[in-house]
Amino acid sequence: MPGPVRTVRRRALQLRVLQGRSRVRRAFLPVLQAAVAASAAFAFAFYVLGHEMPFFAPISAWVCLGFSADRELRRVAELGVGVALGVGFGDLVAHGIGSGWWQIGLTLLAAALLARFLDRGQMLTTQAGVQAIVIIGMPQIQSGPVGRWTDAAVGAIAALLVATLTPGDPRRHARALGAEATTALAEMLRELAAGLRTHDVDRVRAALDRGRGTQGLLEDWAASAQAGLHNTRLDAASRRYREDFQVLVRQAEMLDRAVRSVRVLARRAISVPVDAELDGAGELIGRSARATQVLAAVIGAGSDPTPARNALRDAASLADPGALGEAGWQVQSLVMLMRSPLVDLLEAAGEPPEAARDALPTL
Repeated sequence: MPGPVRTVRRRALQLRVLQGRSRVRRAFLPVLQAAVAASAAFAFAFYVLGHEMPFFAPISAWVCLGFSADRELRRVAELGVGVALGVGFGDLVAHGIGSGWWQIGLTLLAAALLARFLDRGQMLTTQAGVQAIVIIGMPQIQSGPVGRWTDAAVGAIAALLVATLTPGDPRRHARALGAEATTALAEMLRELAAGLRTHDVDRVRAALDRGRGTQGLLEDWAASAQAGLHNTRLDAASRRYREDFQVLVRQAEMLDRAVRSVRVLARRAISVPVDAELDGAGELIGRSARATQVLAAVIGAGSDPTPARNALRDAASLADPGALGEAGWQVQSLVMLMRSPLVDLLEAAGEPPEAARDALPTL
């Protein structure tokens, strides 16, 4: 069956390309900022401090900033202190007792315990240990017991400057991920509705593939929302966003449920007979796709969810399998399967669970 195999492979490749483009789009600005900070740190250590090979300066800047837009100042500072502590401590030990297997163990033990004494942060301790190991395991490349520590400090300061000078709403990244994930669900529903209306099994399979490909994006959204909620417990400046992050965490959970349910629906739709009357199911799913797109805009902007609730209620009013008459039980089952994700989407739009269920026609 070379034809179907090629089709599946082509859809898989297209999906990977779409996912890759999405990741690049989200990461471009943070990576650009980190690259600039790393270059600036290297240049300062090389031209101003006169260090011949200051590669710990860009390493420190990159470790602190990375490719994520979640750059809470405490986290950046914690990483910077951890890198500088590990490099500095390893430098002192290497100049005092040399390098070797037992020096690595001793330095790791001391650096990690010192980091735990200074702060409770896990990242600080991890980076202190890793950088101390790197320093002990590397040959000496410049004179002085604190040369590489200076480079690491320069990189950490550069990262802090970038994080400070490019402040942003801490909710922005989680909201952007939420909007993208919800848009992906809307596109899946749109493709599924088109496949049902035209009796095109390939389009239904493409919708299923698209739904499978959203899992990573949903996980990124949930992780970002959870991290933001955690930061509100640690950072006094972020506490005013606690309720917003609680909403985002709940929305991520509801969207994950909805996507899983729609994937089940798509798998069932593949087996529906080609001569079945699918207009009713297609209309329901198409209306749901448009309402989900409204929800995506609401999540991305953090705005009043009333328009999304109204659109989803309008779609939910069509989820009546009994209204399909002679369409057949297989088509009616598609409508039944669409009821659950509509409830999840209504809850994501702020509807209480009982009210979300009441929006569906009575069976």
